Amino acid sequence: MALRRALSAAGRRWAQRLCSTARGDTIFAVSSGHGRCGVAVIRTSGPGSREALQTLTGRPELPPPRVLALRRIRDPATAEPLDRGLVVWFPGPQSFTGEDCAELHVHGGPAVLDLTAAEGLGDLIRAETEAQRRQALRQMEGDLGRLYQRWSETLTQALAHLEAYIDFSEDDNVEEEVLSQVDATVRGLEQEIGAHLQDGRRGELLRGGVHAVIAGPPNVGKSSLLNLLCQRPAAIVSPVAGTTRDVVEVALNVGGYPLVLSDTAGLRDATDPVEQEGVSRARDRLQQADLVLAVLDAAAVPAEPAGLGAALGSLLSPAATPCILVLNKADLLPGGGGALRDACARGDPLPPAALLSCKTGEGLDHLLELLARQLARLCGDPLAGSPSLTQSRHSLHLGDCAAALARYGRERQQDLGLAAERLRLARRHLGRITGHVGAEDVLDIIFRDFCVGK
Repeated sequence: MALRRALSAAGRRWAQRLCSTARGDTIFAVSSGHGRCGVAVIRTSGPGSREALQTLTGRPELPPPRVLALRRIRDPATAEPLDRGLVVWFPGPQSFTGEDCAELHVHGGPAVLDLTAAEGLGDLIRAETEAQRRQALRQMEGDLGRLYQRWSETLTQALAHLEAYIDFSEDDNVEEEVLSQVDATVRGLEQEIGAHLQDGRRGELLRGGVHAVIAGPPNVGKSSLLNLLCQRPAAIVSPVAGTTRDVVEVALNVGGYPLVLSDTAGLRDATDPVEQEGVSRARDRLQQADLVLAVLDAAAVPAEPAGLGAALGSLLSPAATPCILVLNKADLLPGGGGALRDACARGDPLPPAALLSCKTGEGLDHLLELLARQLARLCGDPLAGSPSLTQSRHSLHLGDCAAALARYGRERQQDLGLAAERLRLARRHLGRITGHVGAEDVLDIIFRDFCVGK
């Protein structure tokens, strides 16, 4: 956990700094028990507790003694936000140890959350990698909710102006240009939501993990690769071709990104009914994969790009799914496999490729580098740019909202009343994401922006 690492590093620095002048060390521990929980309590005790609390919160002033205060907790080295929670200061000797003490209640706070922020809090509790934690913290702090709320407010104003035109244009001089402004607003919002939906599912992949499939012919070392990557015997390894029949799945953390890795049966025209089922399941997984690790025998493929491309093409049908080519059994190549290594380094028309020996571990670091790069490309930087949608329900409601906005454009010239209903429907779908839907907002804007009823 990043917060625990930050505390550990900071604690070592404080202890070293204070050891010559203080009567004792400064210690810290999770006092609420280990495992996932809604709120975890971390306590410090010792002469460094004051500085620990000041450094972690980034504020020189301490809260009043024995009073809970909401603070943002930061990494002492980088100032990156780690969490937002409650802190308590217990100056000695009026504390449970007699020394200066501090408590950090993380993963919680008294703030009122919208649905996206509440989902972010749940994701933060379940986060297992750094990138997941960063995305969840950003969502919990309201970035995604504020984006959707801004869209909702824009749409509410457009709806209010349209309804004002429909109801009051003849009696209260609501100008014709109001309709043009509504049209422009709706078009801009439709484009913005469309771009948000077409982000390659980055937020969903980061939240749930990138599903990668190890695929290849029988007996090329697919199960050995799985075991090497997860550093344990998760799959049975045998020199007998066709050992793997069912899908073996493990969850990994690669470069701070979540990876769900599946070992599958060797792809070939099997005659055994059980193996046929295994091959069928392997092909189904390939259809659903976000990333493919295509494994070939380095000693049995041509040592030039065109031949390698043909060997890969015979294994996998051309598709848009990202792929990493893994050439296993490099330890069997004469002379270190220089020609094959050169072919891999040339790139196009080949995907990123790694020459590897699952037996000796040679080439593993390069493969992990390629994996981390692909995962970063698929998931993106959770702290950069506009926040990504993270839940399938977000996609569902945003898709329905965009569809309603598109129908507004088609029906606007035929029936303004029907067009207004499309905007109401679009607004309801946005409200279902955040949990905020209010009809009175439309009336407030009508009376604010137009001289009607006066």
